[in-house]
Amino acid sequence: QVQVVESGGGLVQAGGSLRLSCTASGLTFDDYVMGWFRQAPGKEREGVSGIYWSGDITYYSDSVKGRFTISRDNAKNTVYLQMTSLKPEDTAMYYCAADTQWAAMIRAVRGDDLPLDYWGQGTQVTVSS
Repeated sequence: QVQVVESGGGLVQAGGSLRLSCTASGLTFDDYVMGWFRQAPGKEREGVSGIYWSGDITYYSDSVKGRFTISRDNAKNTVYLQMTSLKPEDTAMYYCAADTQWAAMIRAVRGDDLPLDYWGQGTQVTVSS
């Protein structure tokens, strides 16, 4: 049974930093590209970032480029999202997703409503002003 579990969310002041983690089990982790998404109350899901199987290719939405960094450790079956210079508008539930297709992940991060293979349950990030 595949499980995708996010952690690391919390309450932080504007300008602060958080690191989210997402650990996947029940699958061959390095067969999957990984992505981060977020959804604020009353808003549609927004793609944040994606990372290639090997970790050497990454993609960011314009809203987080230069502030967030995605990385992965295939030995630990974990993908990370380092978030810096946080803003109140970054407040959202953050979700991790896995898919075998890079093209699908990038399309989803760009906003296409695609059925990615696996999703986590999310971790809440709240940025106070």
